[in-house]
Amino acid sequence: MGRFSVINLTEAAARRVHEITDTREGALGIRVGVKKGGCAGMEYTIDLVTEARAGDDLVEHDGARVYVAPEAVLYLLGTTMDFEATTLRTGFVFNNPNQTSACGCGESVELTPARPEALAAAGS
Repeated sequence: MGRFSVINLTEAAARRVHEITDTREGALGIRVGVKKGGCAGMEYTIDLVTEARAGDDLVEHDGARVYVAPEAVLYLLGTTMDFEATTLRTGFVFNNPNQTSACGCGESVELTPARPEALAAAGS
């Protein structure tokens, strides 16, 4: 069995990561994290990665690299990252089992961290 992944990427998300990194010199992938903010309490963050950081969790799908910031791992455990383009919004979408609520605009969410024993069970 392969190494356990914190998050899963859909084909659409992997294609979008490739589109982002293929047009930026020195880009290794993108980093996904969470920060406090917004009306529901937390927001997802996405940054371009040109240098891997110690502690980052690397998720690869068809060569697309997504680095998960260490402080975000328990908030993102079991999440599927997708990419969608609709008439209202274009961007990455997170289907996160740790999300307990979201604000009406969809920009911020309430997240409950997964229990550390869930991480241990998922890695075995």
